[in-house]
Amino acid sequence: MNLIDLFCGCGGLSYGFEQAGFNVLLGIDNDKAALETFKLNHKNSKTICGDIREITFDEINNVIGNKKIDLIVGGPPCQGMSLSGPRKFEDPRNELYLSFIRLVKEIQPKAFVIENVPGLVSLFKGKIKDSIIEKFSEMGYKVRFEIMCASDYGVPQSRKRVIFVGHQDKEFEFPEKMNTYVTCEMALSDLPPLEDCLGNEESPYYKDPQNDYQQIMRQHSSILRNHIAAKHSEQVKHIISLVPDGGNYKDLPIEYKNTRKFNVAWTRFNSKKPAPTIDTGHRHHFHYKYNRVPTVRESARLQSFPDDFVFLGNKTQQFRQVGNAVPPIMAQILGEKIKNLLKN
Repeated sequence: MNLIDLFCGCGGLSYGFEQAGFNVLLGIDNDKAALETFKLNHKNSKTICGDIREITFDEINNVIGNKKIDLIVGGPPCQGMSLSGPRKFEDPRNELYLSFIRLVKEIQPKAFVIENVPGLVSLFKGKIKDSIIEKFSEMGYKVRFEIMCASDYGVPQSRKRVIFVGHQDKEFEFPEKMNTYVTCEMALSDLPPLEDCLGNEESPYYKDPQNDYQQIMRQHSSILRNHIAAKHSEQVKHIISLVPDGGNYKDLPIEYKNTRKFNVAWTRFNSKKPAPTIDTGHRHHFHYKYNRVPTVRESARLQSFPDDFVFLGNKTQQFRQVGNAVPPIMAQILGEKIKNLLKN
């Protein structure tokens, strides 16, 4: 079964679907560095770098060679979503969403998947969500949505995302939650500490795999990449050292409490819990044990990218790619369910 990934980024969503048995024909994005990462890790896939609003079905067909598309997946950015004025959903600020809808209408895949931030469900009193369901229902799709939390599906991160799934004939049943959680310590304890050095482009592992999750992450990798520490000042390292496992700025002495004034400031991962949402920056959350921010590889582990998935670009671009991605393990579980729906 063939899929194309719109707004693909580095390809976490399509990588998970690939593990579930889908053939990823194409990734489309306007981020060049993310597409380089996508190409490296999706060996048999094509890419288009450009503005989705200007990309036509003909252009897609030319690139993939007129292959049948069974599934369209993607996470259209929701910045500037608007329902202002009489045109409502047709507001120009919604053009990225409308492009996703346009391509589904033109291509008519058997199914589609949209991923987005959970706030979309309540935005404008639920009107965006209702408009999405209405638009696809008019095309004949049966649409279901659910807010999924990645930690309920074996990902060591409490990341919530709303997922819409539409199928031409059948209603989709979302996968059941798992009863066990993967913690930060379970995800990261085999990686080199980098306490006395920043690390190298490639490095050996620190320990043998300590658990099933680490074995899965290391299954196709004998060497570690993207594991380079940030260079912190002595002052920053000192402040981090004062935050206990699972603590934050509230645990700091009074003279340091106001050095960063926002909710997640100086937050140390809790070793016994999944991580909070990995974002596109990398300055406010710290390793559960070491006095530094997580490396790109550690962030990737918390997103459930295996160690042989390598990130390209500069460090800022790599962190953005990891933070914007859908966790591959969650995507795989979703993909397996959708594959069964498409088969039957």
